[in-house]
Amino acid sequence: MLKQTSDSPVGTLFIIIEDAHITKISYDEPTNWEILAGEKGEIAIYQQLLEQLAGYFDGEREVFDLPIFLQGTAFQQRVWQALSEIPYGVVVSYKDIAIAAGSPKAVQAVGQANRANPIPILIPCHRCVKSDGALGGYNGADIDKKQYLLALEKGLRLS
Repeated sequence: MLKQTSDSPVGTLFIIIEDAHITKISYDEPTNWEILAGEKGEIAIYQQLLEQLAGYFDGEREVFDLPIFLQGTAFQQRVWQALSEIPYGVVVSYKDIAIAAGSPKAVQAVGQANRANPIPILIPCHRCVKSDGALGGYNGADIDKKQYLLALEKGLRLS
């Protein structure tokens, strides 16, 4: 297991890689956080992640090509899959994701699944907003992170 941090334009990212798969990216330091060096395969994935995140934040990468492992309920898995299919720079509603996940009335549950997304940015839950266009919450993080990512994908240069 590899546990590392990485600075980014949206703050420190806490990253966990297990068995050569990204399993967690968090904006908040997990409980009992301890840096672990990891094994060769995990270090290689970590380096690829850093390179792809740098390209994303530089506006040069729109799609991530990394091994991930998501652990969640069947509904969460469907929501995360639907989120993964939202194109770069496109914003959809929670209702759109509920429909795509096969549960059109589960709008609030989609919000909860978004909040539980273990790999934000790579699974782009920031691209999902309320039906009225309001941003709503963002993965337990400050809403400014969601605003930053959406502006980045719209090609706005941010300081």
